[in-house]
Amino acid sequence: MTTSTRGAARVPAVLVLEDGRIFRGRAYGAVGETFGEAVFSTGMTGYQETLTDPSYDRQIVVATAPQIGNTGWNDEDDESSRIWVSGYVVRDPARVPSNWRAKRSLDDELERQGVVGISGIDTRALTRHLRERGSMRAGIFSGEAITAESELLARVLAQPHMKGASLYEEVATQEAYVVPAIGEKRFTVAAIDLGIKGMTPHRMAERGIEVHVLPATATADEVYAVKPDGVFFSNGPGDPATADGPVALMSAVLERKTPLFGICFGNQILGRALGFGTYKLKYGHRGINQPVQDRTTGKVEVTAHNHGFAVDAPLDQVSETKFGRAEVSHVCLNDDVVEGLQLLDQPAFSVQYHPEAAAGPHDAAYLFDRFVSLMEGQRA
Repeated sequence: MTTSTRGAARVPAVLVLEDGRIFRGRAYGAVGETFGEAVFSTGMTGYQETLTDPSYDRQIVVATAPQIGNTGWNDEDDESSRIWVSGYVVRDPARVPSNWRAKRSLDDELERQGVVGISGIDTRALTRHLRERGSMRAGIFSGEAITAESELLARVLAQPHMKGASLYEEVATQEAYVVPAIGEKRFTVAAIDLGIKGMTPHRMAERGIEVHVLPATATADEVYAVKPDGVFFSNGPGDPATADGPVALMSAVLERKTPLFGICFGNQILGRALGFGTYKLKYGHRGINQPVQDRTTGKVEVTAHNHGFAVDAPLDQVSETKFGRAEVSHVCLNDDVVEGLQLLDQPAFSVQYHPEAAAGPHDAAYLFDRFVSLMEGQRA
């Protein structure tokens, strides 16, 4: 529930965590109340792309960068049609945006879209708390929504957990659409939208790929009706253990040996299709500065992440699956989390991070070229 209130910076606000810790600050954006899983993002820039990333559905995002909003809000950098975060937590909001592309302030955009936030709290202390205790349910309350602390905590504890949450259908397109190739068309790709970011089909279009973006509920018949040279599975929110439909669809694609590429949620779907399990990370990886090693080349990349779940696969051995041999292709150098999978006997691979780099470093852009190479090889 939200209400628009001008001068929200003067309205008191509180952030209540499910373990009872409370942070007090000022309203930022819309005034009211909101609930979600409290997570932190270490990106120093790219807040507009973060806020409009569908993978952040039902999450209250804590910005670790101390000052947010300097570049305002423009009409070009959205990754989807709306802001998906359920709440936003910042330390020092910019008083005045300063960028030639800005159309309005971040505060105004949050208010316009009804996103409840809080500012003026010690986000460093909050981040340390979430690192030590793990991501957890939380609520932001401002203005008249603030009541007794015990009542606020009870409302937070009544919210559902992220583990077991099926969210990808909430954020996916309901109707198929086409992103045309830029320049000469070379390939056709069917992209399964599980929460896709707008930059992802654009990166493929730049490489001469016509992208048919299909709903999360697409069937194998609908996928192959577009006569794809390759199939792509996107990022998305929620627990991959709930995604039985996408797992079944990916299995059908693997049975046909069609070139396949998945990112983030798509990586977890591939893991499940190969027979591996998934699990929830303590506090996840979110930001644009995560070091990952590509084991096929030995190269270390700085990469953009947004995931709270991971694939449980053996790091140092080749696994036998019903679709042939598989191995872990990428690993996070901070904590040895699986960051990529590849099949050795057919053209299929995935990564846990975001090579579309919006926002973020461009170290992993070659992965789209690797997908192109698989389709070229299959065509030959």
